[in-house]
Amino acid sequence: MGSIMKLRILSYNIHKCIGGVDRRYQPSRVAEVIHKLDADVLLLQEVDNGVPRSNRDCQHEVLGDLLGMKHRAWFPNVDVRGGGTYGNAIISRYPIIEASNLDLSIRWKKKRSALHGVIRVRHEDIDRTVHVFNMHLGLARFERKIQLRTFLDSHPFAGLHHETPVVVGGDLNDVYGRLGELLRPAGFRGVEKRPLTFPAWGPMRALDAIFVRGAVDFMKLSRCDSELARRASDHRPLVAEIRLHAHTSHHAAHHDHKPPSPRP
Repeated sequence: MGSIMKLRILSYNIHKCIGGVDRRYQPSRVAEVIHKLDADVLLLQEVDNGVPRSNRDCQHEVLGDLLGMKHRAWFPNVDVRGGGTYGNAIISRYPIIEASNLDLSIRWKKKRSALHGVIRVRHEDIDRTVHVFNMHLGLARFERKIQLRTFLDSHPFAGLHHETPVVVGGDLNDVYGRLGELLRPAGFRGVEKRPLTFPAWGPMRALDAIFVRGAVDFMKLSRCDSELARRASDHRPLVAEIRLHAHTSHHAAHHDHKPPSPRP
């Protein structure tokens, strides 16, 4: 049997670093919540850039700096009245060798997308690329179903080898907890009963999720219950512990030598 390495993947709707109850803008508070969870890859939603409410900060850079994680990708989704945009970000301990955005928007509805990052994980005799998709799906049930089907049929996902490690996470707005049923036929695995994550001060809905596919084992999915996490955003963060397998066949990633895409 080949080597195995653990990875911690965090999914967190940071609500522009604005507290869900006190409405205070505090990036340092969000960074402290994340820091204590010791994750390797962060999938963040509602990340501001150039918006007056958040001091026109480029939040994925601010948080990356506060956390000492230098590999970052971000893509704008929604234009904010008064200037600036917000979108999804991936921040990683490991190099992000490619990043692209998959538009999942539906006409007349708020823009939605999945940020795709290709992450190179090298540790002792493990050397693999992990494809992560950071999603923020729509509020209506019919939207979410269409958006997941669009994702499953899309390039680059549809072209990935079935053993390639894939992580899908984010704010899926999964009010009824049914989206896993759409992902299961495509080979995704998660936990049967996901932790409730919204609203942060007293969670009643499991809106956020993480699923995996390929040469990974899903070990554990847990919610952060710190006092700070109750106040820092309007969602609680989720952390998935996964085990990443070394290559067991000649199937290898084809992305190792591509340069990263420029950030928008």
